[in-house]
Amino acid sequence: MIDFRNFCVPYETAPEYSKRVAYFSMEFAIHQPLKIYSGGLGFLSGSHLRSAYELRQNLIGIGILWKYGYYDQSRNQDQTLKPEWYEKTYSFLQDTGIKYQIIVHDNPVWVKAWYLAPETFNSAPLFLLSTDLPENDYLSQTITHKLYDSDTAAKVAQCLLLGIGGAKLLDELNFNPDVYHLNEAHAVSSVFHLMKKFGSKEEVKKRLVFTTHTPEEAGNEKHDMSLLNKMSFFNGFSMDEVRQLTGMEGDVFNHSLAALRFARKANGVSKLHGQVSRDMWSKYSDIPEITHITNAQNFKYWADKQLYRSLEEEDVERFKDRKRYLKKRAFEIVADQTGKLFDPDILTIVWARRFATYKRADLITQDLKRFDELMKNTKRPVQIIWAGKPYPMDYGAISVFNHLVHLSKNYPNVAVCVGYELTLSKRLKQASDIWLNNPRVPREASGTSGMTAAMNGGVNFSTFDGWICEFADRDVNSFIVPPANYSAMNIQEQDNYDMNKLFEVLENEILPLYYSNEEAWRKLVQKGMRDVKAHFESNRMAKEYYELMYNSN
Repeated sequence: MIDFRNFCVPYETAPEYSKRVAYFSMEFAIHQPLKIYSGGLGFLSGSHLRSAYELRQNLIGIGILWKYGYYDQSRNQDQTLKPEWYEKTYSFLQDTGIKYQIIVHDNPVWVKAWYLAPETFNSAPLFLLSTDLPENDYLSQTITHKLYDSDTAAKVAQCLLLGIGGAKLLDELNFNPDVYHLNEAHAVSSVFHLMKKFGSKEEVKKRLVFTTHTPEEAGNEKHDMSLLNKMSFFNGFSMDEVRQLTGMEGDVFNHSLAALRFARKANGVSKLHGQVSRDMWSKYSDIPEITHITNAQNFKYWADKQLYRSLEEEDVERFKDRKRYLKKRAFEIVADQTGKLFDPDILTIVWARRFATYKRADLITQDLKRFDELMKNTKRPVQIIWAGKPYPMDYGAISVFNHLVHLSKNYPNVAVCVGYELTLSKRLKQASDIWLNNPRVPREASGTSGMTAAMNGGVNFSTFDGWICEFADRDVNSFIVPPANYSAMNIQEQDNYDMNKLFEVLENEILPLYYSNEEAWRKLVQKGMRDVKAHFESNRMAKEYYELMYNSN
């Protein structure tokens, strides 16, 4: 029986990972049945917890149990996107018996803690907070209903719950972390609990580290200080005290800036993003050292082991057969959803990830004449699959999704899938010959979907941004849109340049190689598989967090 009032990680920890770490994240993508994530941040934290378990690290996760998850993505009658919210219940979560109160908007709100045991899905221990309790009024119950609620006050309450509520849970557990790790700034309210616990900013700073995932200052969460104060976000500290502690001027509270000023160390999530972050925050005082730890994904969870076995044994026929089988199996899901039955022998391009404007899902369709020629080429045929979840209130991104749905109706070799979660993500990576990634440079802090595509025999074809800058060996393990002086271009010029180069590389490099030189293509695929396993596997990342962030002062 677990003693949740004196909690210890329920396995013997490795001596080099003995420091106790609490890892706060708004979302965790641990496994398909636990729907408490939206996209890359969750995929990253899920892989981190899996590697922490594999390496026997003394780390626990702190998150939120979202009653309705992010949302369920289904279709309207005309196949366009339909967001729906269904109640989720999980028999595999354990009731810790821990209940306590936090203050939201000057009112006490009850919080209950649930527990995901390590052996359930092979991850480090994870505690999930819920306010969906009969003791709470309905408004308080809704705090943990929807991940990234569109209502500003609800989102502030969610951040308050993760931060102050999460820090308070650690006291209830008597876990006493050596390190509080904020994965993004959602949980920055924790510092106002820790201030009361440890008595000074210096003492909090000794224990706090911060990971930023945002490459643009405008993308960092900001809220009106008076609203936060009204909602008890500052845990009893006055606005003047908050200004003094965080060095903020004016009436706007910048969550990332506050996290940086309370952290003894911070990191970006790729080498490029580390540099971008140092430049971005250099004009502010009291900023800690910002290093970088490049994101990675968990090999055991994501990689197709049979594909790797045939690679290691240099069994060419088995390798070809396995990749063909993976494509064929994934195409059955596509056919089930869309009625399009794809051919495993045809070059298959997949664009699948969170739908955000800067990721430019529809870039390849912006020259419709050229796109039409590509899709109707019978000599070197192509199949394209799109998938991904726009934020349910991002009507621009939903419009792009729906545009692609309508476009797909004109072609038997174009499909748009819904329900892009962990399982579909893995299958589409296995379906891909080309994993297309064309964010607007330099907007992608890291991006990780291409890592897991490479682990399943997909070749990355990307603009030169994020983790790709560390991975790409052009025409050896991936294809690249040749970089340009983007700072001299406006957005339209940048989009046109990237689109034209994308077509050029496809038409002049990718298609001839795939259809005319099978051996060279296979070598390129296999080089990507080897390189991604060597450098972008999350055990490396989890190890670096201890070495560079938790153990160092």
